This record gives sequence, structure tokens and C-alpha cells, in this order.
Amino acid sequence: MIEAEVHLSLHNFLRSQAGFPSWPHHLTMARLVARALRLGRSALIQVGAVCGYQGRYRTSFVASALMWHGPVIIVAPESVQQRLLKVEIPRLQPWLQANKPIRTGDAWPGSEFQGLLLTTPQAWLRGQITSVDDFPPGIPTIIDGVDDLEDWVRDQLTQTIQPQDWDQLMLACPQQAEVIRSARTQLTHELFQHPANPYECYLISQSEVEILSELYLELASIPELPKPWQHFWQQFPLITENSAPLSPPPLFWATISRRQGLFSLKYAPIELGSILTPIWQRQPVVLIGSALEPETEAPLFRQRLGLDDVTCLKFSSDTQGSAIQLYVPHKIPLPNTPEFQAAFIHKVRTLLCLSATAPGLTVILVGDVPLKAQVGAVLASEFGSRVQVEKTCLDENGILISGWEFWREHQSVLPAPHLLIIATLPLPSLENPLVAGRVAHYKRSHQDWFRLFLLPAALNELQRAIAPVRESQGIVALLDSRVVNRSYGAQVLAVLSPLARINYLDPSLFSHPSAEDSA
Repeated sequence: MIEAEVHLSLHNFLRSQAGFPSWPHHLTMARLVARALRLGRSALIQVGAVCGYQGRYRTSFVASALMWHGPVIIVAPESVQQRLLKVEIPRLQPWLQANKPIRTGDAWPGSEFQGLLLTTPQAWLRGQITSVDDFPPGIPTIIDGVDDLEDWVRDQLTQTIQPQDWDQLMLACPQQAEVIRSARTQLTHELFQHPANPYECYLISQSEVEILSELYLELASIPELPKPWQHFWQQFPLITENSAPLSPPPLFWATISRRQGLFSLKYAPIELGSILTPIWQRQPVVLIGSALEPETEAPLFRQRLGLDDVTCLKFSSDTQGSAIQLYVPHKIPLPNTPEFQAAFIHKVRTLLCLSATAPGLTVILVGDVPLKAQVGAVLASEFGSRVQVEKTCLDENGILISGWEFWREHQSVLPAPHLLIIATLPLPSLENPLVAGRVAHYKRSHQDWFRLFLLPAALNELQRAIAPVRESQGIVALLDSRVVNRSYGAQVLAVLSPLARINYLDPSLFSHPSAEDSA
């Protein structure tokens, strides 16, 4: 049986590798992936935030994919593909005596191909959603990094009306050119009345919908419109009416460039489950994520993505040597108060001064864009060129000020910080139209939008953000007093475990033991 073959071969391989990064679940994961390939039964595996950051688990599923006698697709971002092609596969192939052909590409090589194809999430999803011929059904598929799967899918499904599409529409409908030009002018005026926000994008308002409705009626009799407009008008009745409860309106928003005076219209589905369910039924899939949910079954994640009948497995964290020291002050003002900003900057200064003699990188995570810029300016005036805002070229004792997205994208190429300061919990901002639209959908459905959407997103982001600090056994300062003042604070502390709480600040916290002390 393939499970036994993979177990034995991988066991012997791991024993032969002196200094190979240890992970206690290699064999279990390899057997589960091999079982999924043999039975054609889908699986959802959570490897843990630290393991997800380190990528150690990939040896397990690569071994199963190489030893499986049939074709396999691995879906992973290009950076992960390079790691697989240059490290994991060459290291395993000679030992496993696996001569399976390996390709990379945006489509299946051909009906005769029985090897391993590496492709990007964008290419695979595009093929599944728009062109089923790119990837034939029935080929077992391993998707790595599904913490980001919702974003990948929504990006793929987002349709856009660009500024130049208005010009194309006027060329296609010369008799209605003046009506089209007038509608664009009115929309520009309305959209630029919105107050500035960090995202420079806004949910479409009722007055803007009415402008588009008048244009829709004017163009209803035109048989052939440019494709972006055909797709847009097909969705427009759902945007303007919510008469069909089983078909929720799509998210509909505009992004603007104030300097150029231009805007784009964008729309995407709110619910992804009904769109994705047929995809999961075409082939067995093994979905691998780091820390999707506290529960093994990941019920919220599976519901959002239409995953019904899957085998679920969640590996426990390796607690030895992975505990963080966590400092959460009790008396700092709440983030939504005017006093928070000054108190936060004062606390950051204190932490930086106390840790001044400790070697290593300090990272300050600030989700609020204006506050991030202000913190950068204040600290740069005091600490000079050590301070960088969202840059990867840092001094050995550098201070990086970053938003959550930048840190997530670049943490793998930066040194593990000895001190991570977090301004506020990474709860998605309601200023973001995608967030506001999804919250409105939960409210319409009389569902708990905070528990079902905002809090799970924050917990996942938080676990991934602190994973490098576990590796360096550093300190996390979470300067959001909601952790101690709100009922959901217990859930935050639970996902941050294992941890040791710090109730005071002292320079000795940042001093590493000498060789004599540790002997």
C-alpha cells in the first residue's frame, strides 16, 4: 500500500539526514497525503503557524507526490515552487528513486503526462473557473498555503471596469456617447466627494447606483457591448436589487486615483462556497494551511469555501522551545480613543530604550496607515537610520515599522525579530469596502459578523505574524488593552500559547544568557 511505502521510505530518508530540521509529524502527514491520493478523498491539514512559517512540512507531501504512481498537481506560489524545485525535490528524488517527470506551467502538459505539475494558485483557479480544459478532472491536487485561499479566489473572481473601458464603450455606442460621457462625469463627481481613507476605495452609494441605472437603461437595447461591460451589466441587476435571497448581491466598490482624477469600478461575489463546491468535486484535493482555526474541523473556513466531505487533521504545536514572552499592558487607552496614539508611541519608546543593548531586529506592526507614518517619523527623529518603514534592507539592529500585509509577505526573508511590538489586534478595518460589504452581508443574514468573520481573520493573522518570534524565543508586546478588557481576549491568548506573561518591563528581559550562565 502506498501509505506503508511512503512511511518506510521517508522514515529512512529522515534518519539519513544529519542536521535535517526536525518536525515530529512528517510521517503522519505523508501517510495522510498518500491515503488521500489512493482513495481519492479530499483532506484539510493544519500544520501550525510556526511550521507553516518554516515550511518544514513540505518534505512530507512532496515525498507522497513523488512516490504516487499517477499524475499529481501541486498548487503553490512561485516562491514556494522555487523552494520545491531547488531544495525539496532534488533532495528526495535520489533517495526515493523517483523518476517521475516534473513540469511547471499554467496548464496541464497533455493527456500522456503522468508526472508532477507545479502551478500557481492564480493559474489553477483561472483554469478551474473559466477554462476547465486547462486542468483535466480527476487529477489529485495538493494546494499549499490555503490560509490565503479566500484572497486568491476573490482576486480571481473580481471584475473591473477600468478608465479606458469608458472610452471603448463610447466607441462601441457612438449614438449614446454623450449619455456615457455624462454618466462618467457624474460618477467622478460623486466618487470624489467621499472623504479620503487609507484604501482610496469605497462601496458604491445609492446615488452612484442610480447614475449607473440610468446608463443601464440607455444601453439595454444595444446588442453587442465590449466584454467588460457585458459582464458588468449581467451582474448589475443583482447589484441594484436584493429581491433574490438565495443570490446575495456582489461586493461593488470603486477605487480612485485623486491625483489623476480617475476611478475604476470593481465587483466580486460575497459568497464563494457555491462557486467553489463544483471545483472540489472535480478532483481530490489536499489543502494545507498553517493556522486556519482553533478547531480541527475548521468549520467556518470550510463553510466559506464550500468544503463539505473532507478528512480534517490539525497537528499540535511543538511546545518545546517555541514559547514566547508576552507583554500586554493593562492601562493603555483603548485603540479607538484619542489618547491611544500618544500612549502607544510612549510605550514603544520605552520598549526600544530598554532593549537598546540587545542584538537583533525589532519589528513594530501598525495596521493603521496614518499612525504607521507618524510612528515612523517620530522614531526616525530619535533613532535615525535604524528606523525603516516597510523596507527589507535593514541594519543588524534595525527597527522595521510595517503593516500586517508587508510583514506577512517579507517575514521569510528577514531575520527573526527579538522584539515584536503590535499596536492593535489585526481586526479587518470597516473602512475597507471588501470588509464593510461582507459585514453588511452578515448583518442582512442576522449572523454574528464579529465572531464569524472579523475575529477568525484576526486570530489567523496574529498567529502567522508571531511565528518568527517563536523561532527566536523573543518578546511580543501586544499594546491593545482589548485583550484584557474584552471577553474575546481569552481566545486571543489561547491562540498565542504557549506563552509566558510579562507584567513588568525591565532591561533584563532583553539580555540573553551568556555561555557560562547557560552551561
